[in-house]
Amino acid sequence: MLFRSLASGAFAETKTLTVGGYGGSFETLMKELIIPEFEKAHDVKVAFVAGNSTENLARLQAQKGAQELDVVILDDGPMYQADALGFCAPIVKSAVKDDIYDIANLGANSIGIGFVATGFTYSKEWFEKKGWDLPTSWEDLKDPKYSQILVVPPINNTYGLHALVMLARDAGGGESDIDPGFKAMTDEVAPNVLVFEPSSGKMSELFQSGEIALSVWGSGRTKSLADTGFKAGFIYPKEGAVALMLAACPVVESDTPDEAQAFIDYLLDPVIQVKLADAMGAGPVNKKAELPPELAESLPYGDKISTLVTVDWDVINPKRQEWTTRWSREVEQ
Repeated sequence: MLFRSLASGAFAETKTLTVGGYGGSFETLMKELIIPEFEKAHDVKVAFVAGNSTENLARLQAQKGAQELDVVILDDGPMYQADALGFCAPIVKSAVKDDIYDIANLGANSIGIGFVATGFTYSKEWFEKKGWDLPTSWEDLKDPKYSQILVVPPINNTYGLHALVMLARDAGGGESDIDPGFKAMTDEVAPNVLVFEPSSGKMSELFQSGEIALSVWGSGRTKSLADTGFKAGFIYPKEGAVALMLAACPVVESDTPDEAQAFIDYLLDPVIQVKLADAMGAGPVNKKAELPPELAESLPYGDKISTLVTVDWDVINPKRQEWTTRWSREVEQ
């Protein structure tokens, strides 16, 4: 009986922190390079739950009032939804957060942990062969020379949504007046589009097979494509590439609130930020993180951060379903 009592007491002292985040290379990075060191430093066991942003947001909704997750990592759009629905607890101030770019401070309850830029991915070989100048503006997506060699992801993909908003802004509208964006996309960009492709794997295949020369895509995806040996380049449009942030928040009613805050701080550490950049193609949100030249060249980093623009998710999220229906009816008809 004494042995059983002592064993139970020892077991109870080992806390478990449950983190929800992306699968794939992110999950591998977490389990191999980030979680083990955190566990040692904080005497806690970390359980990782893999899922994309939509899946983990749905998990929070399904478990309302009895949350399994203590920390959740989502794209910034779904993170704004999670916060608005009351799933995120306040972020505690700490020294490392003093080194974070202002643009990454999403609000009182969530924070960016990595930058991805939405801009243009292009085939260097194609452009060199044609002798074409590189596109410099969101307006260049309308150029007839890109007919049937351009891909824009659909609006249920953040990259496609960003393109719609930027086209609307260029035409004098924006998130609160999206009509000019739909008109530009439907009348002038869509005729150039080979396919509205949401899958990153299929997008890579289209580039590698020589079927497309240009796409609206992310800096991180471009890095992954270039890592395969394909000559891919990334362009920051002059109006601004759009910041797509990987974001984290401590989940409400956590039974390990201190460890949750510590884990978020750990993700913001400059050394960990470089690991995130290498594995995920996510530019550091910590100003003190130093990237090697090959990463710094294409990722949102240093001076490029000041050129990034953001979209207003508080306006977008309530309208997203309506816009998605409209996109299917008008753009991909």
